Amino acid sequence: MTRLLLSLVLTLVAFGARAELVIEITQGVDNPTAIAVSPFDWQNGGAAPEDVAMVIQGDLARSGQFAPVDRKDMLGRPSTEKEVFYRDWRAISAEYLLIGRVSGTEQMKIEYELFDVNRQTKVFNGTETGPASEARMLAHRVSDAIYEKLTGIPGAFATRLLYVSVTRNPAGKDYYRLTLADSDGARPIVLLESREPILAPAWSPDGKEIAYVSFETSRPAIFRQNLATGAREQLTNFQGLNSSPAWSPDGGTMAMVLSKDGSPDIYLMDLASKRLTRVTRHYAIDTEPTWMPDGKSLLFTSDRGGRPQIYRYDLRSGTTERVTYEGAYNARARVAQDGRNVVVVHQSNGRFHIAIHDLVTNRLQVLTSTELDESPSIAPNGSMVLYATKSGDRGILAAVSVDGGVKFRLPAREGDVREPAWSPYMSR
Repeated sequence: MTRLLLSLVLTLVAFGARAELVIEITQGVDNPTAIAVSPFDWQNGGAAPEDVAMVIQGDLARSGQFAPVDRKDMLGRPSTEKEVFYRDWRAISAEYLLIGRVSGTEQMKIEYELFDVNRQTKVFNGTETGPASEARMLAHRVSDAIYEKLTGIPGAFATRLLYVSVTRNPAGKDYYRLTLADSDGARPIVLLESREPILAPAWSPDGKEIAYVSFETSRPAIFRQNLATGAREQLTNFQGLNSSPAWSPDGGTMAMVLSKDGSPDIYLMDLASKRLTRVTRHYAIDTEPTWMPDGKSLLFTSDRGGRPQIYRYDLRSGTTERVTYEGAYNARARVAQDGRNVVVVHQSNGRFHIAIHDLVTNRLQVLTSTELDESPSIAPNGSMVLYATKSGDRGILAAVSVDGGVKFRLPAREGDVREPAWSPYMSR
């Protein structure tokens, strides 16, 4: 029933339209920075293989921090510094101007320059090079550089998303597809298709592998998969629950939930030897492990106190302490790279929201206002949280900034989407 799609190109053609996400910005900051992204000059003649400037413009708009100038309002389209006339950009209230040039056939080169319109000076320039087939990713890297220059925060546009899309055929049977896409939902690739559920996708710390739970063997089992080759390995086949895989920061160990010895508990698997170590031993349900960035402790969800709350297990001392106390339900913790902010699913007034918990101050802030939010995943720069929610009777993905000020939605063109996982920074 399950088909591993080894040819990524064929998969993209066959299933891309069904899996593709659509960006809908619903809320930004009150005074976004006005930036003009002039169309980049394609120096090879003919039509450019990718509108690099439009990709960058879309990235900056999606951040909610910027208000890109519409191309039809531009009074000029410079590609070199000598073609920049600041009065043209002041006239349309642009604060910054980005120009660039693209060249190369098999290998692409993007040269770009950023100007402060009010100060009439160049503030930044750079170059990105790589395969022409990766033109969009090169453009995302330019976006990352511009975003960091103007906000002081590293960008996370040159990352990838995992999610599960679900479509129903006329006979009423669901089909599950584990899908990989760019951070803007473009270039979707189906990695696995099944008539049985696919759950809990997770990234390796180097972004080269993923893990997930598949029911293809008639019961839940944890698999790992190499993204470059498509090669898969089944890691567990125990009776009962096999769920919630989570890679350690060094990539050598995987935390998981198994019920092979009774109630669900947290286990660690050494990925080289496949040796298992049991971490928790409790009659309650211990589930949803996630690693602290230093690899010295784990957060997990447990109902050992009567209702689901977040607990912390210290790997050196073996001690467990409760982390969350606000509200009767906190689950599915995900930790930012700063090791301080933890995103959780928080229940309030019977509704499930995405919230952020500060481990230092113990302050919890609710970020979303929709009713059934779940499966949060935090961007590698810690600025945005991706999560699954409902829009009418459809499952969609949505994102919110960690201060709650920026929001956008990513519904699929067809079917439901769920179980998002934001990648780490990708190696070049």
